[in-house]
Amino acid sequence: MKITPGKLAGLKAVSNSRNVIAAAAMDQRGSLQKSLAKERGATADGHDLEVFKTLVTEVLTGYASAILLDPEYGLPAAQHRNGKGLLLAYEKTGYDSTTPGRLPDLLDVWSVRRLAEAGADCIKILLYYTPFDKPGINEIKHAWIERIGDECRAHDIPFFLEFVGYDENRADEKAIEYARKKPAIVAGAMKEFSKPRYGVDVLKVEVPIVMEFVAGTKAFKGVSAYTRAEALEHFRAAAAVTTLPFIYLSAGVSNPVFIETLELAAESGVAFNGVLCGRATWKDGISIYAKNGPDAFRKWLETTGVENIQNVNKALEAATPWTAKVEAL
Repeated sequence: MKITPGKLAGLKAVSNSRNVIAAAAMDQRGSLQKSLAKERGATADGHDLEVFKTLVTEVLTGYASAILLDPEYGLPAAQHRNGKGLLLAYEKTGYDSTTPGRLPDLLDVWSVRRLAEAGADCIKILLYYTPFDKPGINEIKHAWIERIGDECRAHDIPFFLEFVGYDENRADEKAIEYARKKPAIVAGAMKEFSKPRYGVDVLKVEVPIVMEFVAGTKAFKGVSAYTRAEALEHFRAAAAVTTLPFIYLSAGVSNPVFIETLELAAESGVAFNGVLCGRATWKDGISIYAKNGPDAFRKWLETTGVENIQNVNKALEAATPWTAKVEAL
């Protein structure tokens, strides 16, 4: 992949000295607000989100190459990132569950120009996607990503595309049936959005398996969708469909499960280029903040949170530099 000077500079800004992306993710909005309110037993407001994000950023960017934030509640946190890179989210949080297809939308008062002016080194978009949805739904999504890709090209800033799979028939995504479909969903999305027309620079992807259904792993819960050997092959098959740099997201699993997942990726031999890791680092601190306040949460971050991110960094020793996949123009 040939890359322009601005995009190259943006990718360097969010990478570590090995040109591996070891970034923390803190762009959750609606889901975080609900989780804080549930743990507190009372409402959580925008100020809570700002404080939570600032504490995570201030502590964890001491150990991360960059932080992913949102411009709605995360800009105060962006001032406390210890000189590390900044990715900003461009999409609205969540989706309309009453409309088929989990269609995306952009933040109303933001553009790539404005995100760059706010300090973004890279732009991130989350898209709910399955190649098995109705063609009409996916055509809407394809055109939407093309527009964003062109906007990022115009401003010479890297475009990170994160996609999260789902069942097009609204079946249970925690069931074994979905686990069996997931490899094809992940690989199909990676293949589609690797096409040059979309202008994506880095794919932020789910792993192509569900760990609790992988026989022979510590995360295994007794019902098998794949053997360990099959799981390794699913990693390889997904990686084989793209020549773009790609990084893994933690998708809400616990820190031990995410670490084991990265170990499995390493065992498979795929050339993944880092992570954007959110909840696997700080999720267990939500109840601390909600019940005991900011000071207690900071202490938790400085101990358990730091331990969590250092676990991820150790697992990232198996990641390969994205520079092996790009060529400067």
